[in-house]
Amino acid sequence: MTIGLLAGLLAAGCSSARYYQRADEAAYRIIAEKQQTGLGHAEPFALEPPEELLRRRLLLEQELPHAAPASLGRDQLRPVDHWPEPAARPATLAVPASGTAPLPESTAAGVTITLAEALQIAARNNRDYQSRKEDLFRAALDLDFQRSRFDNIFAAAAEGEYLQDRGGLNTVEGGRGSATGAVSRTLLSGITLTTRLGWDLVRMLQPGRTFAGGLTGDASIAVPLLRGAGRHIVAEPLTRAEREALYAVWDFERFKKEFAVTVADDYLTVLQSADQVRNQAENYRGLIASSRRAERLAEAGKLPRIQVDQSVQNELRARDRWVAAGQAHAQALDRFKLRLGLPADSDLQLDRNEFQRLEDYIAGRLSGLFVEPAREAATSAEDPIILLPVGHEGRGPLELDSGAAIRIALAERLDLRILEGRILDAQRRVVVAADGLRPELTLLGAASVGRGAAIGSTPVDDGNRLDFNRGVYQGLLTLDLPLDRAAEARDYRDSYIELERAVRDLQELEDRIKLAVRDQLRNLEQARASLQVQYLAVRLAERRVKGAALMLEAGRAQIRDLLEAQEALLTAQNGLTSAMIDYRVGELAMQRDLGVLQVDNNGLWQE
Repeated sequence: MTIGLLAGLLAAGCSSARYYQRADEAAYRIIAEKQQTGLGHAEPFALEPPEELLRRRLLLEQELPHAAPASLGRDQLRPVDHWPEPAARPATLAVPASGTAPLPESTAAGVTITLAEALQIAARNNRDYQSRKEDLFRAALDLDFQRSRFDNIFAAAAEGEYLQDRGGLNTVEGGRGSATGAVSRTLLSGITLTTRLGWDLVRMLQPGRTFAGGLTGDASIAVPLLRGAGRHIVAEPLTRAEREALYAVWDFERFKKEFAVTVADDYLTVLQSADQVRNQAENYRGLIASSRRAERLAEAGKLPRIQVDQSVQNELRARDRWVAAGQAHAQALDRFKLRLGLPADSDLQLDRNEFQRLEDYIAGRLSGLFVEPAREAATSAEDPIILLPVGHEGRGPLELDSGAAIRIALAERLDLRILEGRILDAQRRVVVAADGLRPELTLLGAASVGRGAAIGSTPVDDGNRLDFNRGVYQGLLTLDLPLDRAAEARDYRDSYIELERAVRDLQELEDRIKLAVRDQLRNLEQARASLQVQYLAVRLAERRVKGAALMLEAGRAQIRDLLEAQEALLTAQNGLTSAMIDYRVGELAMQRDLGVLQVDNNGLWQE
């Protein structure tokens, strides 16, 4: 009964579920701590995916083929032999933060998602996103381990022994039980302390039925005096782990910003391809109507047959482009599904109302652009032509002065902070490597009190108490002179190389940040200029198409004029769509490169 109770207590205290929960609690606590330190606030973080994932729902609801149970998630796996008990996850830690939008509902036409839903779906389902969360979690686990190295480390053991010795004149038979408890600790100064207390109990069966007991205790201390001494040397692994956990928080935050902009860019690109399909379809319909009009005029003798053939040829070309645009859109949509972590064969559509929201946003953001400017007529054909650069009129709020934008980026970019920290890490490595070249001088001390008991030993009256007057005490001073430090000398020289590399990495990132900011400013300016040009081009092409159609009916134009006008309208429509998307994505990319775009744990940004 006693053995069963002991086994139960050991199983309860050392179960895999308990260790799983302890690791989660420690890692989440460290992540919140480092978020507060590095970001100024802590936000909910959950490594485990939510119970309901859109990928699984699409596979099941749409009856999509899948290769194995793992396609539906880890919880669908069949446990292998000797699988440990299910790990208990604290509900307060393992669920996503409140405020997460529910998954979009399925309809007969499949699932339609908005841009905001796409961002949240990607944060839940994208595999790279999940891997980055795991990197942060692992950094927190590493830090927890390094911290535990400077805690009190407890150990306990028990053993039982039975002996029957028939080799002598008399049979010796007995049993022995012993228990040992120990505690050790390493201080940040480098001092290591260890204490141990043991107790033995012996019962002799033959000869006689006597008892013997023994209580022992010992302690030791190791004090480094030169090499390996000092908090800055001993605690360096802990310091590095602290810094790496902070870097992991910054790196994940930077990744969220880049990921959100990428998802938004992909989403709007798919919408753009859908708009191109619509434009190609309208162009195709227009050319069919032109061919029919040309046939009618040719039958009436008002148009040469060659112009009819030209119209039909353009119609065929338009059909080919319409089909190609549809295939390109389908391919872009499938690739976007993979970006979200969803099956490519799932029935998923994007909300086309997002395009109208984009148009309204651009119209409100840059309202001054969509006005056709009055053109001043030249007084003479020989007047000089002056080309005016893109002005600042109507520019958006993110089109900053380049100097101010660069200063913001250098102050806000988290990846730049990481490299600044790497330089400090490299400097500390030089210090640690230099310490390895010093002589090693260590003071050791040990004390042992009491006497253990063994089967066949003579009973001692005072065996169950510690007599410090009869203890054994030792002291030792060791000196290791640095006569051969080849490996340490190599590490020392290599530490300076790592420091130089860290400095160069910072310089390169700084220059790249400046280049990225300047490029984004130019992109915004170009997109703004293109918006105005394409807007005017669309208005002009629409007038050309109407005018060419009327002139053709009146016999005052050729079919080529109408075909060219329709082609110009198609090009201008696609150009306007592209310019709107370029400007919107450029704004997000500008905030990303400045380091000011905020993305929450659900993947949603706040500008």
